[in-house]
Amino acid sequence: MNNLLGLIIGMAIVTYIPRFLPFILFSFKQMPSFFKRFLYFVPYAVLSALIFPEVLSATNNTSSALVGSTIALILALLEIDLSLVVIGGILGVYVSELLF
Repeated sequence: MNNLLGLIIGMAIVTYIPRFLPFILFSFKQMPSFFKRFLYFVPYAVLSALIFPEVLSATNNTSSALVGSTIALILALLEIDLSLVVIGGILGVYVSELLF
């Protein structure tokens, strides 16, 4: 039990250090505006790169996956609540599976 607790504490420290170091190193410096703009778009790019390939293979039929993702994208662009975007995408896939 003692070894397990030490392992958990050690893993917490090792995980915490890479997350905390950038705050210490960059807290005293002003970032250039180009770098700030670049970092602003990184989450969207990473999320798109992670989600898009999985969307196409989420169902057995690629066309139903495209219909659902298109509906979800349109709802998201209309700034609808996130839960309704997800429900709309799921319903789009379900209806297109029934029709095709």
